[in-house]
Amino acid sequence: MDINTVKAFFMWCTIIDVGILLMTSVMCIFFADFSYRMNHRFFSISREAFNVVLVAFIGLFKIFILVFNIAPWIALMIVS
Repeated sequence: MDINTVKAFFMWCTIIDVGILLMTSVMCIFFADFSYRMNHRFFSISREAFNVVLVAFIGLFKIFILVFNIAPWIALMIVS
């Protein structure tokens, strides 16, 4: 596997993951009540705790994208 293949891999991983992040953020903004009602059936959690979980999930997902997708892609761009 050459460096161009790995660069393309990380580029597409970044594009897909950022798309998932944007879709998740839009769903949390516009469909938060629906999501809470659906999850409240399975987990007895307050609305405030649910909001904290959503924000923590989105924040952690952003960190994972930065560390595991964007940083290696930029490093490969610099090296090649």
